[in-house]
Amino acid sequence: MILNVSGRTDIVAFYTEWFMNRYHEGFVDVRNPFNPKLVSRINFSDVDAILFCTKNPIPILDHLKEIHKPIIFHVTLTPYKKDIEPNVPDKKAIIEAIKKLSTIVGSDNLYIRYDPIFLSSKYHLAYHQKAFAKMCELLDGYVKHIIVSFIDDYKNVRNNSKTLNYRPFTEKDYKGIGTSFSKSAKEHNMTVQTCFEERNLTEYGFIAGECLSHELAYILTGKKYKNWTARKERKCNCVQMVDIGVYNSCKHFCKYCYANYDELKVQNNFTNHNPNSSLLVGELQNDDIIKVRKD
Repeated sequence: MILNVSGRTDIVAFYTEWFMNRYHEGFVDVRNPFNPKLVSRINFSDVDAILFCTKNPIPILDHLKEIHKPIIFHVTLTPYKKDIEPNVPDKKAIIEAIKKLSTIVGSDNLYIRYDPIFLSSKYHLAYHQKAFAKMCELLDGYVKHIIVSFIDDYKNVRNNSKTLNYRPFTEKDYKGIGTSFSKSAKEHNMTVQTCFEERNLTEYGFIAGECLSHELAYILTGKKYKNWTARKERKCNCVQMVDIGVYNSCKHFCKYCYANYDELKVQNNFTNHNPNSSLLVGELQNDDIIKVRKD
């Protein structure tokens, strides 16, 4: 089993204490988001590797030596300002954290997500081209892999459409991103790819790849995994992962986020978080049905 920590929220940024408590206690409980009385119990003895997804790796850096499992990191690093990412820490601090992270887990197990790209009068094509080139320059020697995605029509995106003020992509935009990003990545010995996108930009120099490939999973664990069944309808070729996060619990409040769509619910969930609970939000109830998950 590979844990995804997490595509539903930023556990590393806001809930590292809880995660480390769960790791040391040996198990974590996860409510089914579609059937809340059903709880999956995951024993860390059944976990083969952990994929951490975060915008801010700083809180967990000093704890990584305590985790005796193969680790992969996806760190999202985008060029947006406080109007779009109001609670993301200063990007200079994140850059330094990424460099430190690279020395701990190794550059082969560290991916930067330039994710998502949207275009507006403020965050236009040239802005992204310059920002991406600068990012590659700053992370030269520390990062080998970059994953790019494009903004999607999520509920939260629609709610924040006036703030985002984004426009549709044209073929000229895709070409400008593909050729420029490929050139910048190549100059700094990095690969750039999309994952789970209709446009993979391979015609402009991007490589074909997945967020977590079967090849990397096998290298880390010596095991083979099924494709990610949650994405089978979109023909995603990533390996199957188990997410332990909770929707509407990330306090970054990014205006493009797919996992947050109710800021009041985020505040309530954060208030109901207990770092000593087996659940990320709330407590187990007497009528909960707990089932041990093995894969």
